[in-house]
Amino acid sequence: MLLEIFKDHFFQFLVIGLKTTVPLAIITFILSLLVGTISAFINLADTRRFTLVWFIQQINHFYIWLFRSTPMLLQLYIIFYGIPKAFPNLSLGVWPAAIIGFTLNTGAYASETIRGAIGGVPKGQFEAARSLGMGTKTTFLYVILPQAFRIAVPPLSNTFISLVKDTSLASTISLIEIMQLAQQTAATNFQILDTYIVAAAVYALFSTILSKGQKVLEAKFKSYELAH
Repeated sequence: MLLEIFKDHFFQFLVIGLKTTVPLAIITFILSLLVGTISAFINLADTRRFTLVWFIQQINHFYIWLFRSTPMLLQLYIIFYGIPKAFPNLSLGVWPAAIIGFTLNTGAYASETIRGAIGGVPKGQFEAARSLGMGTKTTFLYVILPQAFRIAVPPLSNTFISLVKDTSLASTISLIEIMQLAQQTAATNFQILDTYIVAAAVYALFSTILSKGQKVLEAKFKSYELAH
């Protein structure tokens, strides 16, 4: 029976994954990198207490704490179901709600990863750049960020792989993706275990491909470092 379910639905699940799951993960990851980078720079800003930047930092700290301390599923529920109840004019479709929810959650984790990567660049790099007459902006763009990016690649790659799997939570707000399609299929063929095993195989395939890509990317960065 499992082989029949696999033959009948594996390609169907794979197609919906390529149409929905992967694009959702890519869009969300790109946006979360943007959010995370901005958030990281806000946290790294050197400022005095009770200035405008300081207040922005406190809001940023609260954002990171909130989204790292609560379940992603609950965040999706609040965005899709809760906010429209409180503010009817802010009703969102399933795609915007999923993108916002995943972006804010992943962005909070990416912020700490990027901040840690920038902090992992030896301070001597700043001093060396300044001794060469580089300004702060030039130093960050051409000296600090490239090195920080190499440090951040492994954890950010893991974040993306996790995000691909976490998109299954979007099924709870009725977004048609792999998990939602698997639920619908299981409800009609009554082969619940077999259907979910096939869905798991598709997720495993995506994760394996991404893991291989991650290793290739890390190997290229290591070879670049050895060459320089």
